[in-house]
Amino acid sequence: MDYPNTHHQDPGAPVRSGIPEHGRIPKYYAVKAHLAELLGELAEGELLPTERDLAVRYEVARDTVRQALRELLLEGRVRRQGRGTVAAGPKLEQPLALASYTEGVRRQGRRPGRNLIGLERFPCPAGLAPDVGVEPGAPVWHLERVLLADNERVGLESCYVAVDRVPRLDVDFEPDSSFYAYLSEEVGIGLGRAGERIETVLATPREALLIGTPPALPMLLMHRWTRDVTGRPLERVRMLFRGDRFSFSTQLGS
Repeated sequence: MDYPNTHHQDPGAPVRSGIPEHGRIPKYYAVKAHLAELLGELAEGELLPTERDLAVRYEVARDTVRQALRELLLEGRVRRQGRGTVAAGPKLEQPLALASYTEGVRRQGRRPGRNLIGLERFPCPAGLAPDVGVEPGAPVWHLERVLLADNERVGLESCYVAVDRVPRLDVDFEPDSSFYAYLSEEVGIGLGRAGERIETVLATPREALLIGTPPALPMLLMHRWTRDVTGRPLERVRMLFRGDRFSFSTQLGS
């Protein structure tokens, strides 16, 4: 089997398509590189050849093709549709800025949405209290929602906020809307600054079930600590994004 052309590649791609100078790579990786070139010629939603046809084309076993497709699936380059495999669209790009998920998705021409999992009120644990600006034992809300983009489940959001900041959250707030817009427009709380940490994790069985993914799918986990315009702690957020559907971006300056 010939190796794919590694010249004139996208500057954002791995150098030499990840193929070492000595040229020795597993067969599945060579197939994966060929498939990556093929995907560049296909439109979103266009069907790939069957595993059998790909095995004949690249003169490898079907298990080899299956392993290459599995990696492309984890990377978000392809997706399953019925009994076939189709080219996936570009990943959603979430800016690393103090803005809502809703704003980020809309900027890319997609339709944001959320499904409410639960809204509960409970005494604040000691470990959470500094993040939301209350004493331990004071009442806090926990808002949990599944994140949607064009009705596709792409993430899971948990937000913790003191009840005294948003006492009517269970009455006035529309669960499928932007929480930040609610804070600004309905409660009169402006956002000041936030700290974020992002890491790679695997979803728990419960999280995978809610998002609709296999437990082995890598996730991007974002922790956020937000303060209002006066510098007072406001919220603690835990957001889980599908690693095959999301990327993050930011602007840097000197």
